[in-house]
Amino acid sequence: MAEIRLEKVRKTYGNVVAVHGVDLCIGDGELLVFLGPSGCGKSTTLRMIAGLEEISSGTIRIGERDVTTLEPKDRNIAMVFQNYALYPHKTIYDNLAFGLRMRKMGRDQIDARVRKAAAMLGLAELLGRRPKQLSGGQMQRVALGRALVREPDVFLLDEPLSNLDAKLRARMREEIARLHQEIGTSMVYVTHDQVEAMTLADRIVIMRDGHVQQIGAPLAVYDRPANLFVAGFIGSPEMNLIEGRIDGARFVADRFVLPAAPVAARSGAAVVLGIRPEHIALVHGAGDRDQGGADFDFTVRLIEQLGAQTLCIGEIAGQRLRILGERVDGWAPGRSVRVRLQPARLHWFDPSGGQRLPSGTGAHRAQTTGP
Repeated sequence: MAEIRLEKVRKTYGNVVAVHGVDLCIGDGELLVFLGPSGCGKSTTLRMIAGLEEISSGTIRIGERDVTTLEPKDRNIAMVFQNYALYPHKTIYDNLAFGLRMRKMGRDQIDARVRKAAAMLGLAELLGRRPKQLSGGQMQRVALGRALVREPDVFLLDEPLSNLDAKLRARMREEIARLHQEIGTSMVYVTHDQVEAMTLADRIVIMRDGHVQQIGAPLAVYDRPANLFVAGFIGSPEMNLIEGRIDGARFVADRFVLPAAPVAARSGAAVVLGIRPEHIALVHGAGDRDQGGADFDFTVRLIEQLGAQTLCIGEIAGQRLRILGERVDGWAPGRSVRVRLQPARLHWFDPSGGQRLPSGTGAHRAQTTGP
């Protein structure tokens, strides 16, 4: 096992900057996930750690070694790709053993490692088969096993579940999480799937256009997104965002008015209000009304039944919002219900730079304490 340290790591292709000076320390035994849309630089960063991409500037260390200029074979890393890349004419045993044989390892040691990895991944009964006789999930486990037998300092996984259907992805997420807990080796995982990131990661690195947007534990990133991009990218369904302005102590967006806006912003300032769909609560009768927060009439336009939960898409005073809550049956488009926005669940952002704004007791306090 080993700590991984990236110091001002940068990658350019001609005049195009793919990765802008990443500074990051990945702890010994940590499972860190790079998350972001296509083209954000996450796979390029992973490939630089692996040595498959030459860095333009900066330093990469694995443990005590500076590996910046080392070949991939000299870094003691193992990589799992989106493409399983198995040898179709070889048995599963031979696929697992191939890399060890290339390293001139002894037959008994190879056999011990292969059988240990096969047992950990539920492949012991499949060692005599060939890849075409396996399911997609089984082939992905073979790809993991091929990395596992090397006993590396670091595992690098580049969107390893993208070729699997939803059910197999969920099952393989469990396999990877269990494997990480069992072996305790550092893992760096790249994905565009936020569910994979939230369920697997010790920490998430969210990237956009080659820049790191935020680093943190999954729930910390979810609860306090650093900017509008993170707020919109993390969460399914995504956060509701309403553009408006501060008017005295109120937040106003056309006909939508929030009586008290707990944000440190001056009156007249443009702001974006954010609230997650699951943080908009239904108001159940008059006895439920004096609980704090602001109540609104919500008109349902579309209903999506998710089984245990119901997603309602509709409007509050002309603002389109999503509400996610416990399952409700019998609702139809056009229905009006009373809902509540809790002040403690609100997020505020600067629309010009997208950065998160600090909470306050409203615009009046911001006016008296600001510069």
